[in-house]
Parts: sequence; C-alpha cells; structure tokens
Amino acid sequence: MTDVNSSEWDDTVLPFQLDNSDIRGRIARLDTALAGILKQHNYPPVVEALVAEMALLTALIGQTMKLRWKLQLQVQSKGPVRMIATDYYGPTEDGAPARIRAYASYDADRLTDAAPIEQVGEGYFAVMIDQGKGTTPYQGISPLSTESISKSAEGYFAQSEQLPTRFELSFGKSTTADAPEHWRAGGVMIQHMPKASPFAAQAEGTGEILQPVDLLDDDEKENWNRVNILLDTVDDLELIGPSLEPSDVLLRLFHEERPRVFDKQRVHFGCSCSEDRVRQSLSIYSAKDISTMTTDEGRVTADCQFCGAHYDIDPETVGFDAAKDA
Repeated sequence: MTDVNSSEWDDTVLPFQLDNSDIRGRIARLDTALAGILKQHNYPPVVEALVAEMALLTALIGQTMKLRWKLQLQVQSKGPVRMIATDYYGPTEDGAPARIRAYASYDADRLTDAAPIEQVGEGYFAVMIDQGKGTTPYQGISPLSTESISKSAEGYFAQSEQLPTRFELSFGKSTTADAPEHWRAGGVMIQHMPKASPFAAQAEGTGEILQPVDLLDDDEKENWNRVNILLDTVDDLELIGPSLEPSDVLLRLFHEERPRVFDKQRVHFGCSCSEDRVRQSLSIYSAKDISTMTTDEGRVTADCQFCGAHYDIDPETVGFDAAKDA
C-alpha cells in the first residue's frame, strides 16, 4: 500500500482500459469539489447523499467531454426530491481542470427516514450534451430505477447508447484527525468498447429496459461478466480512502486484464453564472413582466441555484424602465 498525499488524487478522474477484455473505464475521487457543491446549500443528509451520487456520476461520465463541451445530468421525479441537476464543463484548454456544479430541489415536509433513493419517485434520468455555438444540443432520457441513480445511468447507456455500462460507487461523510467531518465520494465506471450489437436492433421497441448483457455476444458476455465479478470485490476504502492510489486499486482489481491508465483529469467546483448571464436571461421579458419582478426598492434580484450568488440589478440596465411601464 502506497502512502499518498490525500490531495494528490482527490478531485481527479483517471481513465483506463482493460486490454484483455475490450473494456474501458474511469476511476474517480471527489473531495474538495464535492464540498464546494454541498456547502452552497443546507441540504438534509438524505438529499446530500443523492447530490453526492449525482456529482460522482457526472464526473465519471463527463471525463470524455472535449474542450469547452458541457454535460448536464438531470433527475426529474414525482418524489420528495423533485429534481437534481448537475453540470460538467469540459476544460477550457489542454491541462486545465474541468468544472462541476450541482443542486437539488425538494419538498422538506415530504422527506422521510428511508434510504436516499426512496426520496426519488417515478420520473426520468436525462443526459444533455452541448458542444457549443452552431451545434444542436443532444438529449437522451431513460426511466428512473428504484435501486439507485447509478442504476438509472446504467439503464440510460444500455437503452440510448447501446453501451454495456456498470458503476460501483461509494460516498459518505468522512472524519479524520486532521480535518472536520466532510463528504467524500469515489467510484469506478466500466463500459464495453462501443461496437455494433446484433441484440440492439432486436431489443428496439420491445418496451423493456435493456440490461448490459443484452447487448453482447457470448464471448463478450464472458469478458463482461468476468470483469464485473472482479469489480464486485472492491471495498469502500479502496474507492474513497486517501492511502491507495487509483492506479493501485486498478492493479489489485484487474491485474489479469492488463489495465492501461491514461492522463488523469482534475475536477474543480465551479459555476458559470454571472451578472451578464442574468441580464441576458431577463432580456426576453417585456417591460410589464420586468415590472412584476421589480422590488419595492426598484431593483431586480436573482439568486443562482447552483452557487448561491446574489445579483441586484437596475431594471434599466436590462433594457426596460419599470417605473415608466408600470
């Protein structure tokens, strides 16, 4: 076991490939980035757990985003936790960190003492990718799983992308001698290398949620099942503990699969809100609409749901004179 500075691998995503089984993956750990997300809000612990899971999924999936691309994951639900939204912003340049943010909306009086996933009811899991100006954003949705949000993500990849995918996640509050109690998260994502599947067309239109093995032939199923059995042996300390490098975890789990690792991607908490963006969003409203948003002090205010930033704007600066149009 290697002694590692806890900050060296925290807030990173390490991509890897298993050459013997034609499977790729990512292993991630979130610490300061997750703390940055959660400290913006006073969520109950059960909501924090769901946001932590979503943030970890977003970091694992988002690692493939190209420069300046944006990934958004959403859970929309009829349960006490109505929505969870996360954004992943690809690096602005090679070597720069990616940025991640998240928030949840919920009905506090409907929350229960049950498991976090039981606070999420019937609904859907959505993936949106924005490649920038001049492109059409991609959007895909799949039903929510009753097991976990990560199972919902696996279902999305099986249905919408025909990619067998597995997530193994760990997250919770950590207490150490040199730091106050805080949330940590770690996880592994594995995915069969994309290729045409003879089962994809057969499953289309059946109305059934595809499982990863539905997309593989016999040899591929054997490889997939073998790697999943190996991944089943990972424990929580290997996923979130600071004393073992992710590359050592991969060697312990998959040494017979010939794992290869690539450059790690750092992930920071970051928000894209600004006063200019608020003004731009207000520019679509009529003078009458703006007047209804104006406070008794003659100001228009807005708060960012992701980072809590507060904006106090003169209505005239967004192109309307609320006093004249009232």
